[in-house]
Amino acid sequence: MSRVRDGCHVTHKLEQRLEAKVKITFLGGTGTVTGSKYLLESSCLAGPILIDCGLFQGLKNLRLKNREPLPFDPERLSAVILTHAHLDHSGYIPLLVRNGFNGPIYCSEATFELCKILLPDSGYLQEEEAKYYNKKGISKHRPALPLYTQEEAEKSLSLFQTIKYHNVIYLSNDATFELFVAGHILGASTVRINLESTSIAFSGDLGRPNDIVMEAPEPPPEADYLVVESTYGNRRHDTLNPVNLVERVINEAWKNQGVVIIPAFAVGRAQTMLYILADLKRQGKLPDIPVYLNSPMATNVTHVFCQFRKEHRLTDQQCQETCEIATYIRSPEESKALNSSTGPMIIISASGMATGGRVIHHLKAFVGDPKNTILFTGYQAAGTRGAAMVAGTEEIKIHGQYYPVKAKILNIDAFSAHADCTEILNWLRLIKRRPKRIFVTHGEPLASDTLRQKIEEQLHWNVDVPFLGETKELK
Repeated sequence: MSRVRDGCHVTHKLEQRLEAKVKITFLGGTGTVTGSKYLLESSCLAGPILIDCGLFQGLKNLRLKNREPLPFDPERLSAVILTHAHLDHSGYIPLLVRNGFNGPIYCSEATFELCKILLPDSGYLQEEEAKYYNKKGISKHRPALPLYTQEEAEKSLSLFQTIKYHNVIYLSNDATFELFVAGHILGASTVRINLESTSIAFSGDLGRPNDIVMEAPEPPPEADYLVVESTYGNRRHDTLNPVNLVERVINEAWKNQGVVIIPAFAVGRAQTMLYILADLKRQGKLPDIPVYLNSPMATNVTHVFCQFRKEHRLTDQQCQETCEIATYIRSPEESKALNSSTGPMIIISASGMATGGRVIHHLKAFVGDPKNTILFTGYQAAGTRGAAMVAGTEEIKIHGQYYPVKAKILNIDAFSAHADCTEILNWLRLIKRRPKRIFVTHGEPLASDTLRQKIEEQLHWNVDVPFLGETKELK
């Protein structure tokens, strides 16, 4: 009798497994490069899990989505897994926690160190922006409110749990995950999740094989399904040496007594630019031009670089030279004083797309002078001031006023920390076992569809480009 009951129990369990469904819902990073959120549901999980929890950025209709209710109950989530610290992948976390999430947030050690800097800073900047709009009375909302506060961001950090690359972590008895090096920024990871008899991997933001600073990404892990980014899915990075262009721009600024403003992402790009300037100075290729790093967040991140030597190519001496090349601007008063200064000088300041932060005050001061240069160093999302300036706009709107753009505008996408189309395809070719299906995300529509077409034509794999809110069943 006992044997019969045991046999029935086993049969029933097998039937349950055969009927078990795995679903993924694309809640961000589709049709855009921001707002990455992927909801994964399975009967072998204690509850749904979220891979990445990012803010939408860029166009107003995208930013408004940050204030819309989530299509799931945050309290039901069993875990969040972060691929890396950039705000378009992590910046929604404080709001998720405020709305009831209380589970673990898994990430690499470097990602946590960066989130400890980025998330409180994000909350602080939102509070400051709300105060400014209320003071000037230029907001349609009465009063203007931050998306979340610095205190709420700091509170969310208590839920983080760090893990090492290649360690297998159990989400339940039948579900595990592990992290692999993605090479995009410090701590950037590719994630593979195993769910009973199926597996799915998320590339995260994929780095480049020959980046100036970061180590190359690891080969993709074997998985039945793969979600891959496509930021540069329809482009190849310029093969010209970008360092030579930086050298030429700065020497021209020195000759013209001009100011070079470099809007740079505080995590990754700012450190790359500091390293390049330090290396050019070491070689005697730069004049003795003052360099200022005007981003408290980038200042803190720069010092984190030396803590994670194994994740980048810089030696201890190069790290030290990188940290010492610039004068660090810490107070608002020091920042304002720069706007009253004359060139030649170099100011590196966040944000990289000129959407906020101290750099927009520098743009107010210097974008109207033809002898100055605004040097962008990476991807400019649609709807940002950076994208508008690169596209040739004659004026930009800052704090309700328009400023004429007379400075020289340059963009060097060869500094990008994202793999381009060819590099993504080469990365995919390293997979030992063909996935059942590829989902192309994290790109503007043309970029995602171009990468889809190339994967189908060159690799002959099944590919989807999901739309926002779409749910796919993984069999």
